[in-house]
Amino acid sequence: MKDFTTSGGGDCDLAVIGAGSAGFSAAITAAEAGARVALIGAGTIGGTCVNVGCVPSKALIRAVESLHHARAAGRFDGIEAEGRVTDWAATVAQKQALVEELRAAKYADVLPRHENIVYVEGRARFDPKGRLTVDGDIFPASKIILATGSRPHVPAISGIEKAGALDSTSALELTALPASMLVLGAGYIGVELAQIFARAGVAVTLVSRRGVLPEAEPEISEALTGYLAAEGIRMERLAGYGSVAREAGGLCLTGTAGETFTAERLLLATGRVPNSDGLNLAAAGVETGARGGIVVDAQMRTANPNVWAAGDVTGRDQFVYMAAYGAKIAARNAVAGEARAYDNAAMPWVVFSDPQVAGAGLSEAQARAAGHEVVTSVLPLDAVPRALAARDTRGLIKLVAEAGSKRLLGAQILAPEGADSIQAAAMALKAGLTYEELGDTIMPYLTTVEGLKLAAQTFEKDVAALSCCAG
Repeated sequence: MKDFTTSGGGDCDLAVIGAGSAGFSAAITAAEAGARVALIGAGTIGGTCVNVGCVPSKALIRAVESLHHARAAGRFDGIEAEGRVTDWAATVAQKQALVEELRAAKYADVLPRHENIVYVEGRARFDPKGRLTVDGDIFPASKIILATGSRPHVPAISGIEKAGALDSTSALELTALPASMLVLGAGYIGVELAQIFARAGVAVTLVSRRGVLPEAEPEISEALTGYLAAEGIRMERLAGYGSVAREAGGLCLTGTAGETFTAERLLLATGRVPNSDGLNLAAAGVETGARGGIVVDAQMRTANPNVWAAGDVTGRDQFVYMAAYGAKIAARNAVAGEARAYDNAAMPWVVFSDPQVAGAGLSEAQARAAGHEVVTSVLPLDAVPRALAARDTRGLIKLVAEAGSKRLLGAQILAPEGADSIQAAAMALKAGLTYEELGDTIMPYLTTVEGLKLAAQTFEKDVAALSCCAG
């Protein structure tokens, strides 16, 4: 690996700030284009996804899913099973071993394969003159990509700083399960973590101001709320959060209307904020939005013509694959003089609840707000043969289309295997298919994805009148 140095005076073509998914994507893309790249990171290499986000959370989701399957086995006649947590510390240790394995395989061990990339450990920041520095020393670079990620949001609640609250990082590191837990926030992070701990045997209360997955289709939010409650998760809506105080045996959360909730532990899942505040961006002429996200144009360029940004630090589309996608665009535009544009119109997204929630394109509300005259199709999962065979009909599929052209505008799926089906909808949206064309597409029988075909046919047909595979 080449040893670029700050004394080289321009020896580095591109400095990438942040060694997570976006940073690695940008560095590798630029190096493959022939640029000499300095990847600058502080702390553990790999960023949020592999260390404290996607990988550890999904590993534990799968672990407790086995407990649910055991408890639900009785839905099949003649089948009995049971499952229980015998050593949560061992479960967490296995999760951590996977994290370390993937951190090495997908991050640390990748760098030596790229001769044009040097890794620099240190804190990057712009000095008062707008020059890039690392640990206080000037670091010359022709172009810069900011990819410093995000961190858990701490809401402004009286007493929260002294409450010893968990966040999504520390919650996944617990080696002993508490008896009870308040989960504050019912977005995708709150829903996933609440279900993990509830299935592991913790008495969970999920507290929110806007309800479960407020950005999802209302039919899906309502149905998932019911499924979580059926698993024993207590669901509470508050107008606002008043204060948090420690008391014997745990904490007490008080709402602005005087409601009180107590539990042994409090977990904050109220979103994430961009890591933009420690970079002195104003000195470099880099603008941020109201929530701290770095403002970029379609080409991922900031207000400074030599600085681009990608990933969670921009405050949009906070998914690891979108971070990598945006970083590739930023890198190509920065070092190869291209003008590629960021396109999230058919971006698939997934919430790894059970049943899973997945979507792509516009929701009905978004489509109407954009000025479309829309028609919708809502198919309950008990109309999908796969769900009937599995004796698990929790869920539904909703499609949104333009009324005149019949062109698909969006899709959302609530199903135990919904995550593995949404890509078909994303590709249909990318291709500009109509619901008639999706309904005519050949799909394998007894799969969840066949539900997309049935939902498309539901716009104009009664699928109950069709025989199996006759559509």
